[in-house]
Amino acid sequence: MSRATARANQDRAELGIVLMLVAYLGFALVDTSVKWLVLAGVHALQLAFIRYAGAFAISLVGLLRGGLDRDSFRSDRLGLLLLRSAFLLSSTVSNFIVLKYLPLTVTSAIMFSAPVIVCALSMPLLGERVGAWRWGAIFLGFAGVLVVIRPFGQEFTWWALLPLYNAFAMAMYSILTRKLSGVVPIETMQLYIGLTGTIAMLPLAAVTWTNPTTALDWALMLGLGPLAWVGHELLTRAHGFASSSTLMPYTYSFMLYLMVTGYLVFGDVPDAFTLVGALIIVVSGLVIWLRERGRSTTQTKPQG
Repeated sequence: MSRATARANQDRAELGIVLMLVAYLGFALVDTSVKWLVLAGVHALQLAFIRYAGAFAISLVGLLRGGLDRDSFRSDRLGLLLLRSAFLLSSTVSNFIVLKYLPLTVTSAIMFSAPVIVCALSMPLLGERVGAWRWGAIFLGFAGVLVVIRPFGQEFTWWALLPLYNAFAMAMYSILTRKLSGVVPIETMQLYIGLTGTIAMLPLAAVTWTNPTTALDWALMLGLGPLAWVGHELLTRAHGFASSSTLMPYTYSFMLYLMVTGYLVFGDVPDAFTLVGALIIVVSGLVIWLRERGRSTTQTKPQG
């Protein structure tokens, strides 16, 4: 490989990392805005509808410009597409509800056990082999979750179990994405996510609708859809510039962003248990990442 080619690849990877960091900043702003709004009295179901309807409208405009036809909706994997959309939608709704009761750092720390759950489910659902190192990382990750939740301590709240479901739903969403990748176009997958979320949440939003009371609240609410759409768009583009193995460690920027916004906006300071538990979860995720990266390198290494 020439020096110019190596430099070009490095520049592409660096651009992918920057896009990844900006994408997760967008996701962090979504969660921070939702927490602000639910504390202001806006219902979480209404916010979930706004989030999906706004993103769906933007995606639909893009598809219409490129020529929307029946092929955009056709797929012989319709059941899996709808199930994938349902898992993501339920995770969003559950997350929006729990943000009213738990600090941003706690919800994000528990949510980051999703890669650990993916690893645990990859053997029965994807037929992948899980070795001793990855099993050790799985148990370590769940130990970190227990440190954050503290199920036997005085600080325990039943609301802390909802982020566990969020992590499970996101894990199932990731597994179904693996199954559909290369079989169903990305645009079709995104279209079904927006369509499912908009249709499912519309009647619930109509029943629970409350008008925001300030211009700031209106701006934050109407910004949820565009922010979420930009985040997913940048996330997709980031993977076009760098491999998943390169980008994965930067997903933890989400937790750092929420620590900052949680402190600046709500005055939340994570306690020692939350920080230690989050660190354990991060370490377990990085161990899984390192093992998977090593395995993929071995599989793609030229045989001599």
